[in-house]
Amino acid sequence: MAVMIRQKTIIKETATRGLGLHSGRDINVKLKPAPANRGIAFKRSDRPGSPALPAKSGNVTSTTLATTLGRGDNSVSTVEHLMATLLALGVDNLLVEVDGPELPVFDGSAVEWVRLLSEAGLVEQNAPRGHYRVTRPYQVASGDKSISVRPASRFSVEAHIDFGGAIGRHCFYYVESEPAFIREISRSRTFCQLKDVEMMHRQGLALGGSLANAVVVGDDGILNPEGLRYNDEFVRHKILDFIGDLAMAGVPVIGQFVLHKPGHELNRRFLIEALAQPGLLEMTRPGAEKGQSVHRPTYDQPSDDLPTDARSLLPRLTLTLEEALPSIGL
Repeated sequence: MAVMIRQKTIIKETATRGLGLHSGRDINVKLKPAPANRGIAFKRSDRPGSPALPAKSGNVTSTTLATTLGRGDNSVSTVEHLMATLLALGVDNLLVEVDGPELPVFDGSAVEWVRLLSEAGLVEQNAPRGHYRVTRPYQVASGDKSISVRPASRFSVEAHIDFGGAIGRHCFYYVESEPAFIREISRSRTFCQLKDVEMMHRQGLALGGSLANAVVVGDDGILNPEGLRYNDEFVRHKILDFIGDLAMAGVPVIGQFVLHKPGHELNRRFLIEALAQPGLLEMTRPGAEKGQSVHRPTYDQPSDDLPTDARSLLPRLTLTLEEALPSIGL
């Protein structure tokens, strides 16, 4: 009999604040525990009455330099780094309250999200965690850019980029595990070329960008005085973004992925088209009773079942966070 893999949420509410990369505004964020089968959702606390936005592929409204969730004028942008962290650390249920149009960028990586989740603590819930199993090879391409996947027993990503110039050509292979994500992927920062900054500003983007929250590349090399965190930091960040965009499936997708020159729009297109392919992604819930259905209530329904402390949940923490965090100085 298969062992049930349980869903997780955080033990206690936690909060932070930081600068929005594109808006340039100070943003406050709260991460709140959520009941089993609720999923990840974002709610604008500065827009009373606006419904929560489930983190699903159908709610992605823009992929211009970030991933944006929205319905009409109710939107939250730059969600990909948090989404990647939640998927990598196995957090299934969470309510994210934010008082602005985007999440803070922090230092351009996912390290602050790892720290926040470590402070909040993770706990298992009494419900099976589902995942999509890839059943056959599949590819989506656009010119020289492509994403392909084939069946595998665990999630992995092989990514290739070729920007030329000072960024150059790089490849990195990531195999899923919490410690590997924290050590190898979470510290990689967003990046841009100096020649593109003025164009982004004209479009009203990257207004909060600086050397403190992005790697900036000029004609003669890296402008950040501290240099790179990894020699191949650029391609690692592309993997971080891909994991966050793939998290919009709602559950983990188990397969072996190969990315060539990926970006937010190709990531979105791949997931939308893969979900639409009959039989390509097979939902599996190890240990769930045969025929068991999963009910996902909305965040606008009464939340009397929200946990008030750790005792209302199964008291098992994710210890791998504590084991891995010292390696990145947290």
